[in-house]
Amino acid sequence: MMLRRHFFAAAAGPLLGPLGSPKMFGNAEAYERFMGRWSRLLAPLLIDFAGIPEGKILDVGSGTGTLTFAIAERKTHCQITGIDPSEEYIRYAISRSPFPDRTTFEVGDAQRLNFANATFKASTSLLVFNFIGDPLKALRELLRVTESNGRISAAVWDYGARMRMLRTFWDAAASIDPRAERLDEKHMPLCREGELAGMWKKCGLKSVSEKPLEITMHFLSFNDYWDAFLLGQGPAGAYVRAVHSDRMQLLRSAVKTQLSISNESSAFTLPARAWAVRGTVPTHLTNSKA
Repeated sequence: MMLRRHFFAAAAGPLLGPLGSPKMFGNAEAYERFMGRWSRLLAPLLIDFAGIPEGKILDVGSGTGTLTFAIAERKTHCQITGIDPSEEYIRYAISRSPFPDRTTFEVGDAQRLNFANATFKASTSLLVFNFIGDPLKALRELLRVTESNGRISAAVWDYGARMRMLRTFWDAAASIDPRAERLDEKHMPLCREGELAGMWKKCGLKSVSEKPLEITMHFLSFNDYWDAFLLGQGPAGAYVRAVHSDRMQLLRSAVKTQLSISNESSAFTLPARAWAVRGTVPTHLTNSKA
């Protein structure tokens, strides 16, 4: 699996310097503060849409464990394996698991899964497929390790429209810095309507269905929103860390303008949408794995 920072680093070039600095997804605690609360709202919606069964389940790009824990909580007879390329995220998830008897985490690459054919009843992935270097290869691997008639599902943010936390940020950044437009996460693959479903059909899954998953996030104040970007996580956080100190206030003010906020201490809400897809592994594909 491509490390999540690779997309952004490839676009940023000299703006951020050598690949790996800053570490866009290298701090588990910071990532939890940046995106964890969003993932916790989204995970149950994906579980319901995907129709996760009881049994052995694979969570691809498990990160800090949000989806794995949500499945374990809602499906009491599931055994869930989470894989992620980040050793730190894996350590964090293991240390925080409320279900250590039913959850397993290991470092792994979605494009080269270290599991036997038809190991899992279902496979799923939350907010990861758009960061995988070769998502088609990863999906074929999920077909290989998922049982016949098992479900494969995934969800990614609608970066170009309804993920307002990030849409607001990138629109503000682009209004004061022309370079920001090419770094905007709206350019990432698989984040628009029909793209995930098209890939699922291309790989031969049957009964493919796509649906928008909608959530709303409550912020206690402007700082409750803004401070998460200062943690250096994700493409937006990495961009903020590269902003020179004398322009930071300009960026902060541009974000406030986009949010139409006059009183920084006032609470507000933002909507978010993710595109989710599910499909069923055909019998003939499973038989061809032998």
